[in-house]
Amino acid sequence: MKAIKFPTALTVLLIIAAVVALLTYIIPAGKYDRLTYNKDSDTFTQTKKTERLVLPATQETLENFDIKIPIDKFKNGDIWKPIGIPNTYHTLDSQPQGIMAFIQSPIKGIMEAIDVILFVLIIGGFIGIMNFSGAFEAGISSLARTLNGREYILIIVITFLIAVGGTTFGLAEETIAFYPILIPVFIAAKYDAMVALASIYIGSCIGTLASTVNPFCTIIASDAAGINWTTGLTTRLVVLVLGLLICLAYIIRYAQKVKKDPSKSIIFDQKDEIESQFPLTNLENTVALTLKYKVILILFLLCFVVMIYGVSQLDWWFLEMTTVFLVGAVIIGIIARIKESVFVETFIKGANDLLGVAFIIGIARGVTVLMEDGLISDSLLFYASSLTEGMNKGVFINAMLYIYSALSFFIPSSSGMAVLTMPIMAPLADGVGIGRDLVVNAYQFGMGLFAFINPTGLILASLAIVKIGFNKWLRFVMPLVGILLLFIMIVLTISVYI
Repeated sequence: MKAIKFPTALTVLLIIAAVVALLTYIIPAGKYDRLTYNKDSDTFTQTKKTERLVLPATQETLENFDIKIPIDKFKNGDIWKPIGIPNTYHTLDSQPQGIMAFIQSPIKGIMEAIDVILFVLIIGGFIGIMNFSGAFEAGISSLARTLNGREYILIIVITFLIAVGGTTFGLAEETIAFYPILIPVFIAAKYDAMVALASIYIGSCIGTLASTVNPFCTIIASDAAGINWTTGLTTRLVVLVLGLLICLAYIIRYAQKVKKDPSKSIIFDQKDEIESQFPLTNLENTVALTLKYKVILILFLLCFVVMIYGVSQLDWWFLEMTTVFLVGAVIIGIIARIKESVFVETFIKGANDLLGVAFIIGIARGVTVLMEDGLISDSLLFYASSLTEGMNKGVFINAMLYIYSALSFFIPSSSGMAVLTMPIMAPLADGVGIGRDLVVNAYQFGMGLFAFINPTGLILASLAIVKIGFNKWLRFVMPLVGILLLFIMIVLTISVYI
């Protein structure tokens, strides 16, 4: 009997989209009023069930809505998205998403995520040019010889650096650029591609889970909760340090097992396929690292340095990041003396290699479109907040952890989750006698934990780069998720009683 093959990432997402479309027939439609700050007129606009009211942008206006956010948080741009107003949930006429909406959702998702998709395609072309130049092969050969016998250092350095990016400025979507670059390096070190994926993706997840100064998560959530972002920072630092150590121990243990016996790899049946996809894997390769190659590698790394600096310091986003890699590809092509016709052909082929990843990102966004058009996201938030009434504070904070994990399936954006839910969820902490910072931490930890496996997040796009099935990723990562869940529940429970 032929074994049933686990469906591809595209099919998994389409199944999820179909389920979400069905939920719009079951879950009542509803919405919270929204409050939007208008910088040009220095006013708030309250979007109600049947009307829009323009109100003065004052602290008194916020207090009338039982919102404790300082007015300057809106005026200085810390909060730039519409926020949910507590106690304003109202039911609306049902907006079930039928077959036509389901069919159109991937297209709408691609249109909404076009900035991310173009970033991924340009990255593909950039990597294609790098591979063609020969500098990448020379660099990998040199690194492999340098780390011979100490390859575990690579895991520690990569995971640590990406976790630092995650905790400081929310390094997440940008990590897609690292997979085609680092996977050959890890394979050359006699690990499998799962180790590379784990170091990059888990590094990002644990970093964003325990965000410390991340403006798109910690700061915006704290602002929306009406507290200073430094409140609760100690707990987040503890989770960051201990959580990162747990993740490193888990990845290194698996990596050493695979290095010792390749047949222990979860993706051993794909070994030849993956190594043919990433051919720069020969440790015996002695390609000389010439001056030209060194210059190209420096420019290559400089592109990432500029991207990270721009995102963290200059408020760059996908337009600017994409431009950096496009310009970088052209400059590298000139230095490598690649003919114009060959450059164009190579760049397009590299972009084509990541086309499937781009489609996955668009279809995942389409799932969110279905929920928004079906008006069920706010309904789920309303029912979730109602569940916590009358709870013991220890039970309450752990319930918040699970609620935010569940909500992140429907609202995978950390900033979107913060501004929508925090004005509604944070006041619930007052009722059980704990600090609002604990709700902010539960929001971060809940979203971060589920990000390890969230199919509407980045994991399916990341897996698609190596063509690893979601089922194999779950087999690899679920024990780690269980360990982290237990650890975080203990930390949250202790934190409400001290």
